[in-house]
Amino acid sequence: MRALHARYPFLAGARQTVKEADVDLASLVREDRAVVERATERVATALREGGVGDPHRSTRVELLSYPVARVLVSLVDERICTRKYARAEAERAIERFTNEREAGAELKSARTEKLSVADLLEEFELAGAVRETDSGYRVAVGTYLELAANVWGDEWRLVNRTLADGDVHIRREELDTLLEEAIAKRVERGLPLGVPDSIADELDEEVERLRETLADLDLTREIDTVVPERFPPCMKALLDSIQKGEHLEHHSRFAITAFLTSIGMSTDEIVDLYMVNSSFGEEMTRYQTDHIRGETSPTEYSAPSCATMQSYGDCVNKDDICEDVINESHPMSYYEHRLDEAEEDELVDWRDEGGDGNEGETASG
Repeated sequence: MRALHARYPFLAGARQTVKEADVDLASLVREDRAVVERATERVATALREGGVGDPHRSTRVELLSYPVARVLVSLVDERICTRKYARAEAERAIERFTNEREAGAELKSARTEKLSVADLLEEFELAGAVRETDSGYRVAVGTYLELAANVWGDEWRLVNRTLADGDVHIRREELDTLLEEAIAKRVERGLPLGVPDSIADELDEEVERLRETLADLDLTREIDTVVPERFPPCMKALLDSIQKGEHLEHHSRFAITAFLTSIGMSTDEIVDLYMVNSSFGEEMTRYQTDHIRGETSPTEYSAPSCATMQSYGDCVNKDDICEDVINESHPMSYYEHRLDEAEEDELVDWRDEGGDGNEGETASG
């Protein structure tokens, strides 16, 4: 089995390799605990942190854990689990791809097999729709609309792009974003699978663990209390920037908006919050917020994980809870912990107090 396929298990070549190996899936999940444990880690890490965990040292285990992970996702059979898993696999693949591309000469000298942009375009049948230019790429408008449909940010809307001769101009780094969308669609395609009882029965324990993990996450989705003094430090900082009328980068704006929708704030309330910002546009803010909450898109977005916040430079002012209690997992876990440790009469919803964020904890929430 090729190391390339273990790193990129969604490739058609990887699927063919597994098929040619004639692996009996029922025997695999019954007899190979290393594969099952790695597969479970892939899904559990996707749910908790938005990643897929560290690769196994064995190429065989790493590659075979991917189809088993898809089986686990199918047995859990929850839409949010499927979406989170597909997104995590796609993000990890693009992260690995960009790292390998930047280390091209070193990898070549080490004879490490790697993918090129051309390889990925060919893999997803995009070679005829994407053409390289001196400044980036030209993407056929139909292909662009399909791949960018779920990408958040007003810069991805067609009205804000340069369109010429039926092609959309994109920067080189933006192609990675579109390729990530293509990978996520590939991973999610066909899920949930039909799983025979002979396989499902062997995975009962792992599926129950994943459902418990998902149930813990679902608890945070039911929060309908806005108490800024209990926000994680990263979200406090972003909220403070909004209230000061400071410009927020696209990723920062997405993070705080997704967080606020997750804790129960309505679109109208979030629009009102942004009104003090110099770059405020009500129509665009409303559109973006509705997009994040899934009103105008097929995906309901959750707030980014701590790892994602760190990668974008939005993780600031970490405290002991970040490091010792939630282990830098997710801002929602932090917020839930802070709410749980408070007495009920200490938690006064910010919206009930006018929402200017300047009162004390029991007055401002």
